[in-house]
Amino acid sequence: MISLLKGTIELNTDKYVVVEVNGIGYKIYISGNTFKNLPKKGEKVKIYTHLHVRENAMELYGFFNTEELDFFELLISISGIGPKGALSILTVSSIETLKNAIANEESSILTKVSGIGKKTAEKIILELKSKISDKIFSGGMSTDSEAIDALTSLGYKLKDAREILKKIPKEVKSVEDRVREALKLLGK
Repeated sequence: MISLLKGTIELNTDKYVVVEVNGIGYKIYISGNTFKNLPKKGEKVKIYTHLHVRENAMELYGFFNTEELDFFELLISISGIGPKGALSILTVSSIETLKNAIANEESSILTKVSGIGKKTAEKIILELKSKISDKIFSGGMSTDSEAIDALTSLGYKLKDAREILKKIPKEVKSVEDRVREALKLLGK
């Protein structure tokens, strides 16, 4: 019903944003990736949305691009995954990393989301693997997953490890090289 909003940001938090469109403020729940890409308060924004209707509420979920919206809608199509859980999954890592995890049947990245256990992660993988397999570059996820584990075992926060690995070029393939580059960047 409401699939796109263009307006001015009136309030910007890490959980939701209020966008004013023609005098009406829309509260839109957002993912961590969308939060990072949003402009500042008072600036113009375009957000792709999903309207989630329940018996007692109507909630808007917003995304910076259609790829994230499409993946969100795939996630909520799975029984047991609601919109808040889907947003949490999208916040834990990039879509490319999540797709690679699903393609390579690696549940470890999904189980890092609060409320997602091993069984739910395996269910997500089972239901989505065939739907996204044609868009996957296999092999990239296991390297990042191992690099994240290595960095967290060295005492770095999970969030910091994920963020720094996003900055390392994809040409750096081996776990050891990715960890080495991450440590260089974290040391600066």
